[in-house]
Amino acid sequence: MLHNKLGLVSHDAEKAFSGYTIFSPMGRPSTFLINMKGDVVHEWELPVMAGNYAYLLPNGNLLAAQRTPDGPADLPGKGGKLIEMDWDGNILWEFTDHFQNHDFRRCANGNTVYAAWEVMPEEAAARVQGGRAGTEHKNGIYGDVVREIDPDGKLVWEWSISRDVEIEKYPLCAIEHRKEFGHINSVQPLENGDYLISCRNNHLIAIIDRETKDFSWSMSEMALGHQHDATMLDNGNILVFVNGAHSVYGGPKFGSRIHEIDPNTKEVVWEYRGSPPYTFHSPFISGMERLSNGNTLICEGQWGRLFEVTPDSDIVWDYVSPYFNGKDVPYAEGNFVFRCYRYAADSPEIAGRLPADAG
Repeated sequence: MLHNKLGLVSHDAEKAFSGYTIFSPMGRPSTFLINMKGDVVHEWELPVMAGNYAYLLPNGNLLAAQRTPDGPADLPGKGGKLIEMDWDGNILWEFTDHFQNHDFRRCANGNTVYAAWEVMPEEAAARVQGGRAGTEHKNGIYGDVVREIDPDGKLVWEWSISRDVEIEKYPLCAIEHRKEFGHINSVQPLENGDYLISCRNNHLIAIIDRETKDFSWSMSEMALGHQHDATMLDNGNILVFVNGAHSVYGGPKFGSRIHEIDPNTKEVVWEYRGSPPYTFHSPFISGMERLSNGNTLICEGQWGRLFEVTPDSDIVWDYVSPYFNGKDVPYAEGNFVFRCYRYAADSPEIAGRLPADAG
């Protein structure tokens, strides 16, 4: 929800997970690292506008996306170039795919995986069910691709929703446009080489088997409410941001939720919701992270709100980004943040890189 205070709102030092939080305001070329008091302790300036978000690698470098002018600029979530920067802002690695969008991750083997678009072949596009008739993109229907590249930028693995999915089994939301089939907003590499993905427009969470490219597990329910940021936890459960968009069709009413789902039963085993529910709501973007002390860091993306809750849903840290989007960006004026992460002071991402008085 809209908040009337910017910066740090509240902080319970005894219950919060102490560390540094990274976030990238959408529509700006900046990534900020803040301490628990909300003070900026480090800033990276990207050459151009950020493509959704950035995060720190274990070597302390920043992995980020930038928005490029080529490719389908009218589709949401566009990036186009991936870059790795050191602590001083020097670009050490870069890769361009003008169709890259939303998510990207560095794999344990040193490769990089990212989501991209491709125009679906006519035969595949004709099989797409659901959505509002006549709302296709001028180029047809875009479908999702997941690509894994090596450090030299060579493609080593690819999955395509057009080729590798039983399209009819996953219809689009009834009131969604037909410009995209899928709309992947997160792709997480799993320890065994498989990938956990979230497809917003189909209310779909699925695990892609690396060898067969089939779904080894999937969940497609309207109650997911155009979800974001599906994340496999260490305990084997899946954490997901349930946005609550198009709630009249089965999503949560009057707000968003965070669900921890047991993949074996597909039951919700933990939930966070606002109290009252409408006090926590972001119908698009957004994400969350389970912290090592059991708390959950949440990005209420539409409002630029980053906050931490305990397992009992107590808010123990609350911050609202003061870095609003400019008027000359595709997102217009707003305070959007796609995702955020928290790093402990002694983590490999942070240790030895900040002055002692960073807080």
